[in-house]
Formats: sequence, structure tokens, C-alpha cells
Amino acid sequence: MLLVGCAASAAGLNRYQSADGRYAFLYPTGWTRVAVSEGPQVVFHDLINSDETLSLVIAPVDPSRRLEDLGSAIAVGERLRRTVIAPDGSGRAAELVEAGERQVDGRTFYDLEYSVHLADRDRHELATAVVEGDRLYTLAASTNEVRWPRVTRLFHQVVSSFTLNY
Repeated sequence: MLLVGCAASAAGLNRYQSADGRYAFLYPTGWTRVAVSEGPQVVFHDLINSDETLSLVIAPVDPSRRLEDLGSAIAVGERLRRTVIAPDGSGRAAELVEAGERQVDGRTFYDLEYSVHLADRDRHELATAVVEGDRLYTLAASTNEVRWPRVTRLFHQVVSSFTLNY
């Protein structure tokens, strides 16, 4: 109910909910869902600026562990930077710009911001991570560095809208 009220007041955002009802988040109007066979569970991208993306990755974790057991926001952010965003041999370099922690409905979320350097351009990524049961959920929004100042607020709204419904 709260998310629906939030969606109504967040102009330009639509609500996405998983088929099983486990999670939900807001995504920008004008973005479309893209089918992928491997990788993220859910991917959206902007129809106009097609290199702007929103993706949800769900990874297995030990069900007895909480997010805090995986390390601090900085430690988890650095691990994601090294293993997912810019692993050795990927041709990418990334810097963890900011890492923070917030509590929502008794769950800990880590909010992470990255500057990502590719051979031909620079990108900016904003992500949130949370553990529930045996799953680590990571929702990330990404754009090119030139557009980052224009979409910063929107991306913060989108990433912080991620909720678990169980």
C-alpha cells in the first residue's frame, strides 16, 4: 500500500512487481523491459537513451547470513566492484564513489555509487543491495557520465524504491 502511494506521487515512474510478488521497484516512464537469457533477472532500458539501464541481479547466499555478515557497505561495494562491475580482464575500471547503509522495514540496504571507466566512455552506476533468505538482491541503474547530472535524482528514486514483500 505504501509503495502504491509512493508510485502515485513519483511522477514519471511506473511500478514493476515480480510475478511471485517477492519484490517490487519503480522504473522510469518510457523505459521498456528487455528479455535476457543469462545474467540479470530483470532488465529495463530507456527507449531514447538506450545505454541507460536498470537491472536486478539475484545471487544465492548462505541463508544463515545477513547483509551485515557479508561486510560493511564499503567492503561489499568493493567486492561487487572487483567481481561484477570491473573484474580482471573485463577492460573496465571502476571506483566506488560512495557507500552507505539504510534501514527499511527492519532490513539493511547498502546503497552504492560507482564511476565506471570503459575504453570508449565513462559511466556512472547507482545500486542498492539487500539480503533476504538465501538471496542477495542487487538493483542497479547505469548511464553515461555525460547524462549523470541530469538523472541523478531520478536514479536515486528508482534505486531506493526497491522493496521486498515477504
